[in-house]
Amino acid sequence: MVLNLALPPTADFVIKDQLITIKAFNASESQQNLQGQAVNIIASGPSIADLVFSAMQNTTTIFVNGSISLIAQHNFTAVVGYVISDARFINHQPEILRDYYKGQPLYATLAVFEAMAITHPEIMCTYYKSMRILYPVDRPWGVKSNQSLFNKLSFKNKWLHRKKPLSYFTDDAHFMIDANHRPTAIGVSLDVTYGFVEAGTVAYVAAQLAFSRQAGAIHLYGVDLLNSSQPRFYESAQNSAPSKLDKAVYERIVPSFDLLAKVYKSHGVAVINHSPISQSLFNFC
Repeated sequence: MVLNLALPPTADFVIKDQLITIKAFNASESQQNLQGQAVNIIASGPSIADLVFSAMQNTTTIFVNGSISLIAQHNFTAVVGYVISDARFINHQPEILRDYYKGQPLYATLAVFEAMAITHPEIMCTYYKSMRILYPVDRPWGVKSNQSLFNKLSFKNKWLHRKKPLSYFTDDAHFMIDANHRPTAIGVSLDVTYGFVEAGTVAYVAAQLAFSRQAGAIHLYGVDLLNSSQPRFYESAQNSAPSKLDKAVYERIVPSFDLLAKVYKSHGVAVINHSPISQSLFNFC
C-alpha cells in the first residue's frame, strides 16, 4: 500500500535578505490548464537546427534547457512553459537564463532553483511568481543538493530521504508503473502535481507536464538521442555539456517514451515524435 505524503506546496529561499516563496506545480490552478491545445515541446537535439519554425511560432510551446534560446531568432507567441530538471544545466550554461529567460512560466526541481539562487539571484527575485516546483516522485527531498532546504522545511523523518523504487507507486492512481521492465522499472505520471517520473531526459519531464496541464496532443521536436555525442544546436564543440543519453537510450528512455505514448493515447492524447534522428526507435502507435 502506498503511503500518500503530500509534497510541500511551497519552498522558501532567502536571497539578498529577501524571502522568496516559490509555489509547487498544482494542476488545479486555472492558469495551468491548456484547454486541450496541442503543445510543441522543443528539445535541444542537433536536428532543431534544420526545422522551419515559421509554421510553429504561433503554436503553444514548451521549451527545455537551452532550446529557449530560439526566442532570439523566432517570434514565438504562445510560450506556456520552460522546463529544467537538472541543476547541471544551470551550472554549465548560466548564460542561457541570463540572456533568454524573461519571466516565461518556469518549471524546475528544487535542485535547479537552489542552483539559480546562487548563479542568478536577480532572476529569482524578479520572476519567482512565474516559477513552479516539480518534484521527482521517487526522491522528492532526498537529493544531496536539497538537504539544506529539506532541513529548513523541518522534515525530520529520515525515511523521506531515501530514494524509493518505482514499484512502490504501482498502486498509486496518479502513476502508471511497469514494475516488470528490466533492468529497472519505468513509469509515467498522470499528474505531476504528485510528482514526475524520471527517464534520463528533460523532454520526458516536459511531456508529463504537458499532459498534466490538459494538452490535447504532444509534439516532440529535437529528441534526437542517437546523435547525443554531437553538440546541442545551441552549443559548439568547445562548449558542449556532457551527455549520458547513449547509455540510457535503449534500456530506459525509449521504453519510457513508448509507455508514455501508450498511456496518454488511452486518455485521448496523442504523442508524436518529429525527430528524423530517433523516430524509428520509438513504437508510438
